[in-house]
Amino acid sequence: MPPRINIPPVTRILLIVLGLQSVLSATIRYRQWTANSDIVIPYLNLIPQLSLVYPWTFLSTTLVESNVFTLTIACLTLYHGGRYLERAWSSKEFGKFLLICALVPNTLVFATTILFFTFTRDERWTLMTIAGTIPLQISFLVAFSQLVPAHTVTLFRGIISLRVPRFPLLYIGLVAVLCLTPMLTSASFLLSVFGLLTSWTYLRFYKPVFPDLDSSSQPSSLRGDASDTFAFAEFFPAPARPFVAGISSQVFNVLVAMRLCAPFSQADHSAARGDNTFIHHHRGAPGSARAEAERRRALALKALDQRLHAATANVAARAQSAPAPPAVQPPAPSATGPTVQTQPQVNTQKAMTTQGAGMLGETSYDPHGDGDRSNP
Repeated sequence: MPPRINIPPVTRILLIVLGLQSVLSATIRYRQWTANSDIVIPYLNLIPQLSLVYPWTFLSTTLVESNVFTLTIACLTLYHGGRYLERAWSSKEFGKFLLICALVPNTLVFATTILFFTFTRDERWTLMTIAGTIPLQISFLVAFSQLVPAHTVTLFRGIISLRVPRFPLLYIGLVAVLCLTPMLTSASFLLSVFGLLTSWTYLRFYKPVFPDLDSSSQPSSLRGDASDTFAFAEFFPAPARPFVAGISSQVFNVLVAMRLCAPFSQADHSAARGDNTFIHHHRGAPGSARAEAERRRALALKALDQRLHAATANVAARAQSAPAPPAVQPPAPSATGPTVQTQPQVNTQKAMTTQGAGMLGETSYDPHGDGDRSNP
């Protein structure tokens, strides 16, 4: 039998909907195709001027690809990335992440095209199709940058080595190049940029995380990731990081003043470093990326160990609560000696012992004999 492909439920639904909607879109385009007209599907794709009466398109448009090349890339990305993230986070958290990273970028691109139309009066902005899995693809890259920040990908037999946090900007550059071709539209570039900002903001400030199991002073539920390895400047090359860090700090202060974000507490920084003290560990210390990766692995192992101990305790509790079998009381001895029923049992036991010795062979042990003592 061929091996069974195990796909988590949310990832499976994602791939099925992507395939069905992309095939439906291709069928409609094929049947309505003419040489002198651009075909739009306002009830499946998000078209700023036409899709307001179809509000579900703010979500459905994410799982529609317009050509075979982008559909293949989307299927591979969702299959591998979805399986990894759904198993790392749980189906519920992964579904929430997908919902946010699809809805928010589409809405922001919709508002941006309306704004461009307001200033330019060019209807091409409002008739532009906003579709594709680009916001999900770059969101997966951002999530990998959080989970494995120290991982290095080697390409072309070691000629190129890149850490995972470098891939989101490379992906945006690739999308920008493809936007110059008929394969992608200008909306795709906007989707990649807003997808990066949305996914990083959610993972940085809002996504629930597991607390450190060794700490009793931390709250039961923490949100965000205050580690230095997931700062926004880490996505950029080293020469540009101080400039980007300065701008992002100012933007963060404005958001805190507007009460859209909450500043990180000492508990958040302690959880990000995986310790309970603030003296012996400093932010930005050498090896912090590797330490962050090891901390995340340790937290996952502790959570698994806690679940195993809980399951073992439940089995032991059930065994203790089960009723004990009734004890067999031996017959009371008679004052005149053994009864008639007792005597045959002794004879039977002796007979069985003698018969067993004859069948299995005899073994004698003589501590003072002269047998072979070479084998211990």
